[in-house]
Amino acid sequence: MRVLACWAALALAVLAAGAQLEIYFVDVEGGQATLIVTPARQSLLVDAGWPGFQGRDATRIQQAARLAGIEKIDYLLMTHYHLDHVGGIEPLLERIPVACLVDHGDNTETGKSAQALSESYRRALAKARRLTVKPGDRIPLRGVEVLVVAARGQLIGKPLPGAGRANPYCSQTNRKEDDPTENARSVGFLLRYGRFRFLDLADLTWNKELELVCPVNRVGVVDVYLVNHHGANLSNAPPLVRAIEPRVAILNNGAKKGGSPEVLRLLRGLPGLQDLWQLHYSLAASQEENAPADYIANLEAQCQGHWLKLTADSTGAFVVLNSRTGQSKSYPARQPERPSTRRS
Repeated sequence: MRVLACWAALALAVLAAGAQLEIYFVDVEGGQATLIVTPARQSLLVDAGWPGFQGRDATRIQQAARLAGIEKIDYLLMTHYHLDHVGGIEPLLERIPVACLVDHGDNTETGKSAQALSESYRRALAKARRLTVKPGDRIPLRGVEVLVVAARGQLIGKPLPGAGRANPYCSQTNRKEDDPTENARSVGFLLRYGRFRFLDLADLTWNKELELVCPVNRVGVVDVYLVNHHGANLSNAPPLVRAIEPRVAILNNGAKKGGSPEVLRLLRGLPGLQDLWQLHYSLAASQEENAPADYIANLEAQCQGHWLKLTADSTGAFVVLNSRTGQSKSYPARQPERPSTRRS
């Protein structure tokens, strides 16, 4: 705790000047609800968590919006049609207005549960504009770039600027059976603010991850990686996780959902990873496999829904705050590497 307290003072100095990007990682118990607030004070909410629980997730999102000073959501991105991502949309719209819903098109799954989610989403569409995206599209936010790299099972066709290096890890990993679910159709995006890079691929699964970075890495290197699929081992193929070289990984897991030991070991073994932050202590993993307690928002399964917050400036410097402890850690901007020091 003392180390983080020292970092907190530096954090204020690092981000004292200039406009800032804010990202709130809301605890929705193993779903996703990530609130992005741009320097122009526009908002992008990624997914709406679960339904039920007396509106728990919608209330937690509303509280995060209030903390951010946001009275409405400009864009609500529904990455895919699963209960832990789209299920909370109707209770959310009862609490906070949404201007535009962003999606990959209609639900690709069938059956009673899928039909119920589709009907709920159609009711939500009656209250907002709709924007359907495909790889290469941008969500129109001022001052930042939110570039769609995956949607509805399709991926960007060419490397992004600065990306395109051959990926030496591809030959070490095999494909798995193709995933027929909405997970593989997830909308994933790269957010760029000046030199800062944040990657959120939602629940994209193994084979699509491999296609995105093999034989060449089409995404490039990022500062912060929102760990795919809540840290499930159906995702987080090593060639992806290693190729993007994250400095910080953030895990939106629940106590009993996600946070698989294999993925935690992979992340904590990355040579360039400075820290792993978690929304929950993972009961599936050991204490050694989990992040240290100061880097976990909720240590108990029965929790108060503590959140993590990231604040970045255009230099690439950023700060992560743990709302449970009130402590922050600062990460200075990544220093550009000379071409001779980069792996080929």
